[in-house]
Amino acid sequence: MKSLPHFKWSNPIHLLALGFGSGAVPKAPGTFGTLIGVLFYFPMTYLSHAHYLVLVGFLFVAGIYICGRTAKDFGVHDHGSIVWDEIVGYLITMIFAPTGWPWIVLGFVLFRIFDIWKPWPISLLDKKVHGGFGIMIDDVLAGVYAMGVMAIVNVCFQL
Repeated sequence: MKSLPHFKWSNPIHLLALGFGSGAVPKAPGTFGTLIGVLFYFPMTYLSHAHYLVLVGFLFVAGIYICGRTAKDFGVHDHGSIVWDEIVGYLITMIFAPTGWPWIVLGFVLFRIFDIWKPWPISLLDKKVHGGFGIMIDDVLAGVYAMGVMAIVNVCFQL
């Protein structure tokens, strides 16, 4: 991964974009950022469904600014250390998930698969859409795809 030339731990925007430091790990920062998403998910399970959706929406909109500002500061579009998008993508994956560890793990694995694989139109958006919205949108769609697979698994297997 490219170094973080303009990163400041004291900058709260950078700290959020890097998932409280998880994005600074040298290998698999997106995976570590998704683990922060799991940590966010635990207290969010106590929210009503409506409050969960509002909070995820707020985190998405905030992420457009957080990721865009950090990318601009770094001078690189979607630097690998920016993982706020993974956090939000995982939370989207879990919107309709039943409770329990199997679902948390399945959501994690499915989200990482779709985030790495980037099936159409995720791959197209990843290449064509820039700025904070561009950084966020591919992970939002990866979360939607993973959420859809989880719904199918839930219906078919009643886990």
